[in-house]
Amino acid sequence: MPVLQIVVGSTRPGRVGAPVAAWIADQARAHGGFDVEVLDLAEIDLPMFDEPIHPVRARYTNDHTKRWSETIARGDAYVFVTPEYNGSYAGVLKNAIDFLNHEWRYKPAGIVSYGGVSAGTRAAVALRSVLTTLRMVPAVDAVHIPFVGEKIADDGTLVANDVMVAAAKTMLDEIERLRTGIAPLRPAP
Repeated sequence: MPVLQIVVGSTRPGRVGAPVAAWIADQARAHGGFDVEVLDLAEIDLPMFDEPIHPVRARYTNDHTKRWSETIARGDAYVFVTPEYNGSYAGVLKNAIDFLNHEWRYKPAGIVSYGGVSAGTRAAVALRSVLTTLRMVPAVDAVHIPFVGEKIADDGTLVANDVMVAAAKTMLDEIERLRTGIAPLRPAP
């Protein structure tokens, strides 16, 4: 079964990225069609980008880069969960993406953004530009969660409304269609 990796793109204490990622992971499991893995950047040993040359899998020198490469290479599609920091996405997510190149190519990506009134949409726009540069194919449909703090229950879980659930289904449907359509373009491992 194809692997959908959900990348939690924030690491700061008190973040809501983890409950948002847990919710979209549950939505993806219920959707079917994917094995779901959550990759929490707060739990992954990935320092600031430190490869001596532009990322090329055969020439990675650092063990952490090799591990990250193997992790991302097994993914068939991705959902990036991102807050909005100063009109863009978090530096830790940019760092994790920039470590690799080949591993991301011709794979679909969804975006779940969150924040205040803007729902993280500026972060999603900035992220989309980087994903297309890496030859990923972002789903047009995304999930944008405004006033996310109001949607976190006392137990720390995200309480989604009908609009969020419908948006998640639409995005996951599109990711599956894209994955099937672009799979022949993917480079050999």
